[in-house]
Amino acid sequence: MTQLSGVTLAYMGDAIYEVLIREMLLKQGIQKVDNLHKNAIKYTSAVGQNKAVECILDSLSEEELSIYKRGRNASGERKAKNASVMEYRKATGLEALFGFLYLEKRNQRIYELLEEIMK
Repeated sequence: MTQLSGVTLAYMGDAIYEVLIREMLLKQGIQKVDNLHKNAIKYTSAVGQNKAVECILDSLSEEELSIYKRGRNASGERKAKNASVMEYRKATGLEALFGFLYLEKRNQRIYELLEEIMK
């Protein structure tokens, strides 16, 4: 899967990250859909994903950092509605990393990173 582009990895990672965040919120006992949505946005928006990157960046392996950078650098000048270009690019990098880890079936590592992010 290392041959896939950063944007392609991010496409997969976006879906995986969203589902996993929702799962973690449910495990925290949040049940009302409105509360689930408000809490999910804190983690899944470009701004939230940018914060998540800051939580895990120092713990990434060289390979993981390379994948993150591939996604970050591939996002070009596109921008989320409520985020800066740099926040959007970092968010794309995070999504690429989660997409890569998912496709490589490195589920334990995914959950390790999610634990760091959810702290």
